Amino acid sequence: MIPAIRAITLDLDDTLWPFAPIGARIETTLHAWFEAHSPRTAERFPITEMRALRERVMTELPELAHDLGLLRRLTIERALRESGDDPELASAAYAIFFRERNQVDFFPDALDGLRRIAAHLPIAALTNGNADLAAIGIAAHFRFELTAREYGAPKPDAGIFLDACRRLDAAPEQVLHVGDDPRVDIAGAAHAGLRTCWIDRGLHAWPESQTPADLRVTTLTALADWLDAGAVLKKVA
Repeated sequence: MIPAIRAITLDLDDTLWPFAPIGARIETTLHAWFEAHSPRTAERFPITEMRALRERVMTELPELAHDLGLLRRLTIERALRESGDDPELASAAYAIFFRERNQVDFFPDALDGLRRIAAHLPIAALTNGNADLAAIGIAAHFRFELTAREYGAPKPDAGIFLDACRRLDAAPEQVLHVGDDPRVDIAGAAHAGLRTCWIDRGLHAWPESQTPADLRVTTLTALADWLDAGAVLKKVA
């Protein structure tokens, strides 16, 4: 007998909102802040150079791959130091980053779908990013948020999925993970034993060698419709 779905784990970036506009706005807003408060940093690290510096910091510190917020903070501190400015300015600059990071423009289907899904099942946010549900204003729809930073490793590590299942008090085969990335979300969740739903936002091509997800939708409202209809996932061989 196929176990019933008792809970949902849900990716955030590029599942509920597109991340690319957020990333671009962070870069332009931070650069404007540096122009006003640390002109030497703005001159030494225009947007393209700041982006390259962040990539270098990430390469140099692979052990922090699960903590994107800390990597951002360390990048800001290094930019200030290398520009000959005060690293103490990093706190104010990071506050600007945090504010912009949590100003999101939802996909048109996202909020309605999220509300409808939350009416059916408990939802846990499961993310490699550093979005803050309370700052965004949607925390009430979630049982909890589990980040890669909190867990200590990013998706597709099986452990982060299993920890979410434990906190949801559900066996992995009773949890449906919903996300946009075939490898990070779907393959990772499947490896951990969860059921999988690929929300195809047109951002990723499905790898030919990868087993299909248990379910494919293009909107969260379509997933809500599926739940409303009482549909049951077939067992994937």
